[in-house]
Amino acid sequence: MRERLRIAIVGYGAAGQAAALFLSAQGHALSVYEQAPAPGPVGAGFLLQPTGLGVLTRLGLHEQALARGQRVERLHGVNRHGRRVMDMRYADHAPDCFGLGLTRGSLFTLLRDAYADASRIHTGTCIESLTEDGSCLRDSQGGLHGPFDLIVAADGAHSRLRQGVPQQVRRQIVYPWGALWCLLPAEDWLHRTELRQRYGGTREMIGLLPVGQRADREGQWLTFYFSLPGEQVDTFDATGLTRLRERVAALWPEAMPLLEHVTAHDQLHRARYRDVVLRTPLHGRLVFLGDAAHAMSPQLGQGVNMALLDAEALSDALAASPSVDIALQDYRRRRRHHLAVYQRMSRWLTPLFQSDSDGLARWRDALFHPLSRLPLARGQTLKILTGTKKAWWR
Repeated sequence: MRERLRIAIVGYGAAGQAAALFLSAQGHALSVYEQAPAPGPVGAGFLLQPTGLGVLTRLGLHEQALARGQRVERLHGVNRHGRRVMDMRYADHAPDCFGLGLTRGSLFTLLRDAYADASRIHTGTCIESLTEDGSCLRDSQGGLHGPFDLIVAADGAHSRLRQGVPQQVRRQIVYPWGALWCLLPAEDWLHRTELRQRYGGTREMIGLLPVGQRADREGQWLTFYFSLPGEQVDTFDATGLTRLRERVAALWPEAMPLLEHVTAHDQLHRARYRDVVLRTPLHGRLVFLGDAAHAMSPQLGQGVNMALLDAEALSDALAASPSVDIALQDYRRRRRHHLAVYQRMSRWLTPLFQSDSDGLARWRDALFHPLSRLPLARGQTLKILTGTKKAWWR
């Protein structure tokens, strides 16, 4: 495509940031809208998979990401009795393969600093809807923006633009489970290259993920998270913190010294998750990226990676196509099979780790790890982990 397009990007999270970098590099005229008065990171630390790291490599940010993050070589989880439930090593997938633990702040800062026009983002602008002809945007104050040749909706799991096209939504539910999380100093934590988890049946899950540096503090850090039913997450208070400490002491005494840094319940942030499936990520010249298009449970740890891959695929489709309409259909084809695998896998696996089913917990604890070591299953499990499983049968 030789034409210089007028493109609006709504939302400045990972998907919007990556899209801005790719599309500005192609020479398009961008207008980026963010509802927060001061854009910043939202959410816990995360695990950048080889797929997501590959996108950062294309953006020229590989070395900076490695410097800020923490190399993760193994995922290890046991139940309350110490029985191994999960044990996967990246090196079993490919030599020198690894994940990268990062804070959201580190990724946000990395992508923002790479965007030359970051100071020109339209902040404090809440985009509510499209105009009738689909070429302009309307904000919450009634202001109009545009017209645009292409509108990129990257406004997250609660996307307002998605609500404006309900006919495109196939599935949109809030999971009945959520999590509490915070960042903790790594200090003397021994497992600096491993994501470690403890399971209390399917009702409780504790995790510690090394995430390297923070954008605003010195030292090395861990993301701590504790999975709970949604109503307990929503009503978490001082009594809830006391209960959380008791459960961590019972399930994972080794982690208790880290919680000395948590002295008040409001130091723990709340997270709720949605399962969103669109019939198509396209509506005219509006295209959905990231959680706006396919929010899912965090069990597979793919959310940020999928957002980065979406931005890359849109950029590649625009570069390879003679028109916007053809490019958007190409984008849909590029992402369709990969997303379908992870959306369904996430939905199927979530009850094994977040549900009220004691039976599923017993089945998981007895069979999950042994089955994952079988030759065929082992390869497929590692592909799922690394984000490289692109289709069901190939």
